[in-house]
Amino acid sequence: MNHTHELFIASILGGAIGDALGYRVEFMKLDNIHSQFGKHGITELSIDPVTGKSLISDDTQMTLFTIEGLRWAYDRCSRRGIGSYAGSGTYQSYLRWYFTQTGEMPTEKEMIWLEPQLYEENDSLLNYKELFFQRAPGMTCLSALASGKMGTIGQPINHSKGCGGVMRVAPVGLFLHHEPEYAFKVATEIAAITHGHPTGYLSAGAFATIIAELINGKNLNESIITAISILKAYRLHRETLEAIEKAITFAAGNENIEHSIHQLGEGWIAEEALAIALYCALKRTDGSEALIISVNHDGDSDSTGAICGNILGAAYGLKAFPQDWIERIELKDLIIDRATKLATLCDKAFVS
Repeated sequence: MNHTHELFIASILGGAIGDALGYRVEFMKLDNIHSQFGKHGITELSIDPVTGKSLISDDTQMTLFTIEGLRWAYDRCSRRGIGSYAGSGTYQSYLRWYFTQTGEMPTEKEMIWLEPQLYEENDSLLNYKELFFQRAPGMTCLSALASGKMGTIGQPINHSKGCGGVMRVAPVGLFLHHEPEYAFKVATEIAAITHGHPTGYLSAGAFATIIAELINGKNLNESIITAISILKAYRLHRETLEAIEKAITFAAGNENIEHSIHQLGEGWIAEEALAIALYCALKRTDGSEALIISVNHDGDSDSTGAICGNILGAAYGLKAFPQDWIERIELKDLIIDRATKLATLCDKAFVS
């Protein structure tokens, strides 16, 4: 397998593993996690008795729809010679995700986006019944998409900085890894579709840049430095920057892990989710250990686990994760297929 292709697969699959690990304990307090799973918290993927798989949440669902949005936008822009990744495919793909969760589109005119598209080659995500299951979908994402308007940085849809904008943009960093600054910009625009607060979309930009630089062969510390450098050029970056710097400081220290994560936050908001994931990936280079600490806390465990998994996969490849964890993930084959398709399109679109 092409090494870069493996990193694409590992990043998306790693995100799904972290998502599935954390989904079981999302909304639970750490004391309750310890009470139910023992002093080390949850350390193994929970298996659904019906499917025999470890279930993914809305985080991985939306990540898959981001992949499709990028592919859709590239195809439309190539045919028309004009457009954007956010408005020419990703927004429309998110409307499809909205349909899977609600059974409707915001208005009648959006029904057109449910029709088969040329890039899909008769293999739409809408063909997969598992993606229609409601797995605690983010209310901000749902309400923003329900409005029938696409949020932009210039015309924000709301003032939310929830983590729903950042947890889904790893594919942007993968696809646009040749141009880290452009990856940052596109990720902010895609996050702003549903999250209008600057911290909500700037955290997404920083995350995508980190993923991009990992694919480019930089280590995690070097990738963070690049992201910080780009971040500082944007207005209203202070909140995101301080969260990232706090994660770096804590990871270099000897403070208790649970206490450090508690000080970083609970992950419900963008900069906290990114900071917790970065802290865990810096603190533990072993993939399973990093994912375990990334989900055992008060708060949005599936999102922090998903972001951490995306980072670990991009940094270390498939070897970062236990093979039995990989095999247990719901829709594993679809995830691998879509990550491979994104990598193949990247090869075609950005010849280095």
